[in-house]
Amino acid sequence: QVQLAESGGGLVQAGGSLRLSCVASGRTFSYYAMGWFRQAPGKEREFVAAISKSNSRTNYADSVKGRFTISRDNLKITLYLQMNTLKPDDTAVYYCAAKSTASMYTYYATADSYDYWGQGTQVTVSS
Repeated sequence: QVQLAESGGGLVQAGGSLRLSCVASGRTFSYYAMGWFRQAPGKEREFVAAISKSNSRTNYADSVKGRFTISRDNLKITLYLQMNTLKPDDTAVYYCAAKSTASMYTYYATADSYDYWGQGTQVTVSS
């Protein structure tokens, strides 16, 4: 089992940047493919970005492609989401998630695929 803790959220003006972090504890971080999801008030949780165990393959939602970058540091047992050119529509609670997998190169873009979730961090983008 792995525990996940997000940080780095906050209030930012449109066009600004934030970097979210997700620190893992428990089982070895490198066992897991990782992802970021978000949920805005009154909306369903949606996929943002995903990364394989090997750190070599990534995938993004169309709405964030070119603005957000997912990365991981297996030595620091931390997942990151660099968010640039933020828009008011990016306002949501952001969650990191972990998927236990044997594959080094697979990423997962559906919430149902993931085994473990953090508590979330609020990102608010003002216009």
